[in-house]
Amino acid sequence: MLTPWEIKRKEMIPPMHMIKMNIGGAFFLLKVLLFNLGTFKMLKNQTTKNVYIRPTPSYTIPTYSPEMKSCISEEKYLRPTLFCNCQEPEIIALAHQLGAYQKTQREFAEAAFEFAKRKIILEIIPMDDVDQIIHRGTGTCLHKISVFIALCRAGGIPARYKFFALTMLDNWIAPALDHAPLMKQWYDAMGFFLLHGEGEVFIDGKWITADVGAEPQRQAASWIPVTKLGEDSAGLWLFPIPGTLFDRESIPLGLGIPSRILMKHLVPSSVAGINIGILEQIEKGRKTIEQAGGEAAYDAEARKRRRQETIKNELLKNHDSIISEDQ
Repeated sequence: MLTPWEIKRKEMIPPMHMIKMNIGGAFFLLKVLLFNLGTFKMLKNQTTKNVYIRPTPSYTIPTYSPEMKSCISEEKYLRPTLFCNCQEPEIIALAHQLGAYQKTQREFAEAAFEFAKRKIILEIIPMDDVDQIIHRGTGTCLHKISVFIALCRAGGIPARYKFFALTMLDNWIAPALDHAPLMKQWYDAMGFFLLHGEGEVFIDGKWITADVGAEPQRQAASWIPVTKLGEDSAGLWLFPIPGTLFDRESIPLGLGIPSRILMKHLVPSSVAGINIGILEQIEKGRKTIEQAGGEAAYDAEARKRRRQETIKNELLKNHDSIISEDQ
């Protein structure tokens, strides 16, 4: 049972702008459901519903041994927090398998990053703790970043969350929402998603960005470079809403129950449709990587295209400035 002191001390209280945005999000969802009551009832009662088959984890969880070194600390950014128990035996064992206390902090953080990014597959699902996540092998961006943060903390590296509301590229979000018309209307009505979670890990005296939300295959489906530890996704496939960013030691209170009501009771078929779309996006990206000659060749080409696009945009911007000055 969480005490008020622990809630405050571990930064579980959401900021006011997040509370307001969640209230607004609930209002827009109710509005969409009311204006589409017939569709909502049909989706609830239809005999043929979206059937999502969860992929089997591509890894095995190593056996824990009490002799394994771990960081048992109550220091900020190293201690367990909501949905992120870094002292779970499975997390400690996995951290050791990835090189905790054997590699440099940077090397271990990179290994933890790649595990959370590649091995935990995106699935829209209610919040739960990191031990359940790694047994299941799937989760939202918040689940995935919680695994990364828990592994880093278990390995003695301070890590924290970074949250913000965001918009996304149409070709990035479309494959998922194509299977979920009500959720698409909700997103279109709001114009943004309520919450995205990234991480930051403290190495060599500075905080380093870690966004593990996108698997390489999903990035390849939209010809986006395969991001690595230290590379921000902002400007690639997501765009933070100004004024919504905040850092926290913990996931804020209040996410678990609303997500469970939404996903399990209100629109489960729509959520299943989104998850089906995500797997289709992964398969499309897998084929793109294969056709490019492998991930390294794909990533080199994607980065080349990104540089060319950046140069083109800069030239167009400068050209507009020159025209304006002449006028």
